[in-house]
Amino acid sequence: MKFKSIEKEKIKKSIYLLPNFFTLMNLFFGFYSVICSIEGNFNFAAIAILIAAFFDLFDGKIARITHTSSHFGAEFDSLADLISFGMAPGLMMYLWILQPLGRLGWLAAFLFMACGALRLARFNTNLDQPGDGYFTGLPIPAAAGMIAVTVLFVLDLGLNPEINRYPILFLTYMLSFLMVSTVQYYSVKKVDLFKSMNFNLLVTMMLILILIVSKPSITLYIIALGYIASGPVKYLLWHSRKTDLKEDLISADKIKD
Repeated sequence: MKFKSIEKEKIKKSIYLLPNFFTLMNLFFGFYSVICSIEGNFNFAAIAILIAAFFDLFDGKIARITHTSSHFGAEFDSLADLISFGMAPGLMMYLWILQPLGRLGWLAAFLFMACGALRLARFNTNLDQPGDGYFTGLPIPAAAGMIAVTVLFVLDLGLNPEINRYPILFLTYMLSFLMVSTVQYYSVKKVDLFKSMNFNLLVTMMLILILIVSKPSITLYIIALGYIASGPVKYLLWHSRKTDLKEDLISADKIKD
């Protein structure tokens, strides 16, 4: 009986190690991205950030499935996210294309990291969070992913970084603003991969996978850009409907009078 209890305790500990191992791999690839950026290997630096995002996507999901969520895991995840999706992409952008801009360049990199830290702090304290399935502000992994796929897109197509320096500077500032904004974004982490799905959805996922394999930089750039734009578009549509509703109510009151 004592032997069985010891075995159960070992299994319990091994389950708790699994989500934290995913978080550790997230941190590892974030640190590896920093090393690649310092060495000037920006292609691998961007890929490392995307791999870190993959591990970040599943650490919390595994913890929820195995019922091993903990305060330690949440804090560890936030610290890893700040390195992998705050410092690593900010440093990569600065060393890759923003350095010639001097103060304007390194301030943009710092602002990206600082807004990422504020975004994580706001999320951890659950301030201004909407209903299930949505985030307030652009999630920091999505912002870092947008920067990573932009680097891959420019390098893969052989575009001149000199021409794209100011548009990318604007992108960095825009992503920083969206992270601390109140714009709502759909939570990809809420997608349940372990439940039955529609056949058409499975076919769509397969087609997207084929596109990613055939043209990874272009496909990932379009997907990331679409997700970044979804928040402002949703906000503008909501604001437009709210304005129309107010006008309808004002018109109805005038008719009653």
